[in-house]
Amino acid sequence: MMTKIIKIALCASVLLLAACAQEAKVDSKNQQNEEDIVIAQTVENEAVEKINSAVEPQKTPATSYPAVPLAQKRRVENSVRKTGPAMQQGIMAVSRDIRAPSNFYSHYPPIAPISLDREKYPQIIENSVKSVSEKPVSTFSIDVDTASYANIRRLLNQGNLPQHDAIRVEELVNYFSYNYPKANIKTKQPFSVYTEVAPSPFNRDKHLIHIGIQGKTVDKAKRPAANLVFLIDVSGSMNNVNKLGLLKNSLKMLVKQLDERDSVAIVVYAGSAGTVLEPTAGDNRHAITSALANLSAGGSTNGGAGIQAAYRLAEQAFVKKGINRVILATDGDFNVGTVNQQALKNLIEQKRASGISLSVLGFGAGNYNDALMQELAQNGNGNAYYIDTLNEARKVLVEELTATLMTIAKDVKIQLEFNPNLISEYRLIGYETRALKREDFNNDKVDAGDIGAGHTVTALYEVSFVDAKNKLIDDLRYQELSQQAKNSNRESNKSDELAFLRLRYKLPDQEHSQLIETPILLGSMKASLSVSSNNFRFSAAVAGFGQILRGGKNLTTMTLNDVIKLAEVAKGDDKYGYRAEFINMVKLSDALTFNDLAVQSDIVLAATQFDTNY
Repeated sequence: MMTKIIKIALCASVLLLAACAQEAKVDSKNQQNEEDIVIAQTVENEAVEKINSAVEPQKTPATSYPAVPLAQKRRVENSVRKTGPAMQQGIMAVSRDIRAPSNFYSHYPPIAPISLDREKYPQIIENSVKSVSEKPVSTFSIDVDTASYANIRRLLNQGNLPQHDAIRVEELVNYFSYNYPKANIKTKQPFSVYTEVAPSPFNRDKHLIHIGIQGKTVDKAKRPAANLVFLIDVSGSMNNVNKLGLLKNSLKMLVKQLDERDSVAIVVYAGSAGTVLEPTAGDNRHAITSALANLSAGGSTNGGAGIQAAYRLAEQAFVKKGINRVILATDGDFNVGTVNQQALKNLIEQKRASGISLSVLGFGAGNYNDALMQELAQNGNGNAYYIDTLNEARKVLVEELTATLMTIAKDVKIQLEFNPNLISEYRLIGYETRALKREDFNNDKVDAGDIGAGHTVTALYEVSFVDAKNKLIDDLRYQELSQQAKNSNRESNKSDELAFLRLRYKLPDQEHSQLIETPILLGSMKASLSVSSNNFRFSAAVAGFGQILRGGKNLTTMTLNDVIKLAEVAKGDDKYGYRAEFINMVKLSDALTFNDLAVQSDIVLAATQFDTNY
């Protein structure tokens, strides 16, 4: 009996010891799990903190990381909370992108702070490579706007890379003046035409056709009398030193350039429109500047009513054979009244027939409506500018005043026909928002861009010769001409011509267009990029920069460092320092791109540590 009791006691002791050991093991495991969770939470918090520190604006933007877009921030926050193969695959995918910076823009949207989410830009689908055998003719309207360049400069100086649709490559190129040959006075044409062909820096075995237009210059003293109406947005969204404050100082610069021949009126609009200054002589600067100084912002934005009121004043003070122009100064944030873009477009189209043009000065950030600005300026026979600094205001409203105000040719269209015997494919760089149908070229009722006095306009085509090894489009099997047929057609196809250039334009007081034609000859082609002109190389550098900012999908041999080198050797005479400023912008963009990748790398590293510890 005693033996049985002892056995039972021993069994109970063993069971008790086993239970205690199991409990200790569980407690130890729970403690380890708690430690793991704490570690994981710490790593996660660090990752999120890195994201937040990237999003929050820094006091020293020149040395801080650019902001991470909200959608991207949330995507990474969600990723670091996941476990298992799905997360590991996501980390590896991001890591691959970081190891290959050239693919970065194709997978992630350009960096922009959350405060820019309300900015609106027209969608731009880049021009594709066209086959000459299928589409031998390219037609587009000129564009002398510069808003995109100044806006990109503002974004870069704030530490942000611009979104793709904010970049219109032709506006970057045309921001700069080029020393093209002056217009021949004997021909009485309002502008000269210049062409140049040389190897492309964008891709191997391709060439660039450079087209330059130089508008005739007009001395300030010989400028016609100007009837100007300042249409000023004083809504609540303009209540900022970089909006209404900068706007007033900018227009004061313009007023100093006017004289007794000129007339200035001021219309403001917020919830409703009102006249602040009736048409006043341009030399009465005290009255004009006092009216500007007394402006203050507040209320909603009824832009449509303001535009109608401004045109009524412009019609009241209309100057025959003079300059009649409404200058709209706004951030474009129309939110009451006529807010439909098509309705505003129709209104502007109706008013331009009266001989009154509309130009736009854009201001501000966060709610800047670039899309609307472009629509209004294009349909108002005017130009769109973005004023980010007083220096830009001086450039547009002082240095280039006659170009800004005085039109020397309107509805200017360019058409290029390529010779299929020599050129196999082509790509127009930029001008996506200015594309025209082939039949629009000869249709004088189709509106196009205008050239101001002294303006230069530049267009670039990248082309491949028929024997080029780097063509993107294969020859068609069933549409190839036999060699015999090619030889027989050489005479009729002008085998020494690469392309045939046509331009149409109207004089400011005429409604019927005039035609300019000139061939682009094979014999004029430069053997290398190094012997091309500064005009050619600098414009190519600027166009390359714009394409890189848009993702660079059509570039294989140009990086930001190449842009800097090419721009530096082609800077030439830089009277006002704009070209040097461009080079610094490219360097800043390069630094922001590097910082952007560094932020992404830190996030991936933190997420990887979290996955390992968790």
